[in-house]
Amino acid sequence: MRFIDEARVYVQAGKGGDGAIAFLREKYRPFGGPAGGDGGRGGEVIFEVDEGLSTLLDFKYKPRLIARDGEPGRGKQQYGHKGDDLIVRVPPGTLAFDEESGARLADLVMPGERAVIAKAGAGGLGNMHFVSSTRRAPRIATPGGAGERRWVRIELRLVAEAGLVGLPNAGKSTLLGALSAARPKVASYPFTTLTPNLGRVRVSDEESFTLADIPGLIEGAHLGLGLGIRFLRHLKRTRVLVYVLDLTGDPERDYAIVRREVAAFDPALTARPALIALNKLDLAEADAAERCARAIAADSGLETFVISAESRIGLAPLVAAIAARLGGAAHEAAACPS
Repeated sequence: MRFIDEARVYVQAGKGGDGAIAFLREKYRPFGGPAGGDGGRGGEVIFEVDEGLSTLLDFKYKPRLIARDGEPGRGKQQYGHKGDDLIVRVPPGTLAFDEESGARLADLVMPGERAVIAKAGAGGLGNMHFVSSTRRAPRIATPGGAGERRWVRIELRLVAEAGLVGLPNAGKSTLLGALSAARPKVASYPFTTLTPNLGRVRVSDEESFTLADIPGLIEGAHLGLGLGIRFLRHLKRTRVLVYVLDLTGDPERDYAIVRREVAAFDPALTARPALIALNKLDLAEADAAERCARAIAADSGLETFVISAESRIGLAPLVAAIAARLGGAAHEAAACPS
């Protein structure tokens, strides 16, 4: 399935039905009087989270979302039927923004969670509401209200508790595949992942966490080079960052580049709990790798692990450390007043 994490759609809620002007004329009810019913409410455009979805691809093929109008009122004080709501399924982590004002309309995470994106127009009042002592036969009714209409910008931010970030070819996808049941594309030749991937990492029978592989950055990504920073938005929901560095290159330089690009995107991300995974131990000398780990840990102040995602060396301590930081981050969030 093609991964799409941005879309632009036009949404229009239904118009309310007009109120009716009618009079009751029955043989045995000579004084029936005004009997025009109210119009029905229009349908609303509602986004609902479907945990089975993982992309905004559907919006590329259906860029107009229009709910049904309400029916007009009828005689004998009969109300018009309300228009059917348009329920639009979206993946977890969907955000919706009003394109004109920039206002956030929804932030949907939990399965089944809903948000009204365009409110319906109210039904008009029939003439039965306008009877008075001086106006016995009113020929007055109100039209139905217009439904909201707007252009909506939609973003998808993966709902992951921890995120892997690093330069291309650092081995993030291989690491995700080694830690979870995810099967991102990997190869023995140099290439970079073009879309984020998500996997579930099992810590024990009772504990697990979600892990996201964010496509590789390059120096100058915040200026639009390479893939740019468009995928870094997926880190905004993560609580722990894992910097994946290639032992066979220059890990200290790579860490400085990645840290700088993350900070340029959102300085708040650099304040989150983090750790470093020095990958590709299978291609490096063990003594040199340990010296490199000590140097980077001293400079960065972050706990550093030497691993091989390909050979699955050193992964258990890394998983335990991520889980421990996720627990600490959750306690800190609970302790902070809202």
